[in-house]
Amino acid sequence: MNLQEVMQELEALGKERTKKIYVSNGAQEPLFGVATGAMKPMSRIIKKDQELAEQLYATGNYDAMYFAGVIADPKAMTAADFERWIDRAYFYMLSDYVVAVTLSETDIAQDVADEWIASGEELKMSAGWSCYCWLLGNRPDHEFSEQKLASMLEAVEATIHSSPERAKYAMNQFIYTVGISFSQLHELAVETAKRVGPVEVKRDKKKTSVLQASETIKKAVEKGQIGFKRKYVRC
Repeated sequence: MNLQEVMQELEALGKERTKKIYVSNGAQEPLFGVATGAMKPMSRIIKKDQELAEQLYATGNYDAMYFAGVIADPKAMTAADFERWIDRAYFYMLSDYVVAVTLSETDIAQDVADEWIASGEELKMSAGWSCYCWLLGNRPDHEFSEQKLASMLEAVEATIHSSPERAKYAMNQFIYTVGISFSQLHELAVETAKRVGPVEVKRDKKKTSVLQASETIKKAVEKGQIGFKRKYVRC
């Protein structure tokens, strides 16, 4: 399938109700409102096609940008490519669920994520912390430095309440993910979550959200989810 054919198919799959949901979460025109599950048949046909993924991402159409992440070949992408993608990611559903997810399937994931976390830019920070969540929830523990993750928990504790709003979500999720998916630091994550306490996140035109990683970890423990690893990151 070429760019025109994919765009036509995405438009045909679009639903007004889904579009409204995406817009309420920050998506902007152009977009069609395609449910992610509806993309699966087309992704099975295309599989990986980096050239087509780049063309789709460049359209600026939210659904096309999302589908670009589904068919991208992460290992064919360089750090410069990911910088290009994150610069065009204008809200969290792109930064955290397209760019960060795609980055997490590369060998440069931690290096790039570290730079984004240190950038001070809201969506880069969010994508960086989210990337670590995707990594921890999928890759074996031996691929991570226990000391580094412990230092990152300290950094979250020290800065989460003063961080940009969207970054707070990802940082809170990082505490939870370490506590669940990296069993060596489970206790430290629990202690960190308790010290951090409730995290208030202000949202445009919506009520303030209150996040509490300690409660989320507690529920996961009750369900026996410690050590959880997902088989695949991308759908």
